[in-house]
Amino acid sequence: MRIEVSRDVFRLAQVFTISRGSRTEAQVLTVRITEAGVTGWGECVPYARYGETLESVTAEIEALSGFLTREALYDLLPAGAARNAVDCALWDLQAKQAGKRVWELAGLAQPEPEITAFTLSLDSPEKMREQAALHAHRPLLKIKLGTPDDMPRLEAVRAGAPDAQIIIDANEGWSAEVYADLAPHLVRLGVSLVEQPLPAGDDDALIGMDRPVPVCADESCHDRASLAALKGKYDVVNIKLDKTGGLTEALALRDAAVAQGFEVMVGCMVGSSLAMAPATLVAQGAKVVDLDGPLLLAEDRADALTFDAAGVHPPAAKLWG
Repeated sequence: MRIEVSRDVFRLAQVFTISRGSRTEAQVLTVRITEAGVTGWGECVPYARYGETLESVTAEIEALSGFLTREALYDLLPAGAARNAVDCALWDLQAKQAGKRVWELAGLAQPEPEITAFTLSLDSPEKMREQAALHAHRPLLKIKLGTPDDMPRLEAVRAGAPDAQIIIDANEGWSAEVYADLAPHLVRLGVSLVEQPLPAGDDDALIGMDRPVPVCADESCHDRASLAALKGKYDVVNIKLDKTGGLTEALALRDAAVAQGFEVMVGCMVGSSLAMAPATLVAQGAKVVDLDGPLLLAEDRADALTFDAAGVHPPAAKLWG
């Protein structure tokens, strides 16, 4: 079994800004695992918020050797980007060796298209209104906020897209006081979900706080071990494969979260269709699906995912799984 890791860069269609900064390209790692002439592949996006770099994640992957199984990965790598790419590559390899689709191997129903959010990055109210109007035909818009001066932005997006469903991602950018002040206006403007309003280390402030709009844990939720600390604070958990460490844990986290009374959102980092492909399996029936990474790119992988009025479609076998 041979493991190879390489860097790939995809240009973004436009500058993408959140409360932590801006970017013009997506830098990803592609892992290929070859056994007996068959190669499976997966993608991950190292994330500085979690102490990851392209170099550190590459080193984690290159340190692996010998015959690998998905079960063994739990002891070899922690939850995070490195394990994600390797886990997804092993799923793809197994599917190709068996001549079956990944969902068959996992005992899942054949996946169907799911409506996905389209993300508007943080900008001036005027530019966010323009972007909202440009994408007002989309059924679900996600807007990046996370500053003390977000009300004009939110008002502008609603004016630009009066009929779209809106969800908000504050990326840990609000204080408890800012969130409490904004909450009644979120209801007035028809916001259906708020993602990670407070820093993960300060989210105890959500306990006992009125939550008129469902609150979703993103930076506060990584894998199943995260769930116990989320009770009483959050209504929804955002499952991202780069946080869970792959499809295997993502599926397990989804089942555990639902069993404990949480609703599920399935999200992504900004990556290519290869990164989104495994997540389409987790997204089946989720409260919110946010797998728009490829829609933000100026270029994508060959055999890319299909996005249309029905949503994001499951991957073709040529791409993954």
